[in-house]
Amino acid sequence: MGTTGKLTLFHQGRAQEAGMNQPILFVSHWAVQPGALNRLRQLSEEVAARFRAEKPRTLSWLAYLNDSGTSISFVHLFADREAMDLHIEAAAAGRKASKDLIEPRGWEIYGSPSDSALDQMRRTAEAAGVPLRLEPEVLAGGFLRLAPA
Repeated sequence: MGTTGKLTLFHQGRAQEAGMNQPILFVSHWAVQPGALNRLRQLSEEVAARFRAEKPRTLSWLAYLNDSGTSISFVHLFADREAMDLHIEAAAAGRKASKDLIEPRGWEIYGSPSDSALDQMRRTAEAAGVPLRLEPEVLAGGFLRLAPA
């Protein structure tokens, strides 16, 4: 692989180079089971509140639903590898709560997760029979603004 680009983080008007501990974007895609949308909306609200309170290094957790209500994607932005590791460790409970509501369609990871997180994600994707897309390298200088300029 080529040289990894530099990612600059902006927080409260200050810039710093991310170095090895760069943020990781994780996107999971799911099919919504017939008749499950209302319960899924409720569960998503509960999950968002729990993540907001219990996962301070999860910088963002967003859920996007398609127009027909048949597909949902969850977008997670983790501060670093450790934040993603902590999320994966606790994800089993969430999967149990949602197993009758959604069915996996695939996952994407942008950034460089820990070896243990990547191994777990590969095993989970293989068991579910879905693709796992990994793009670990920041190609060119970029930035992440944690607050408006």
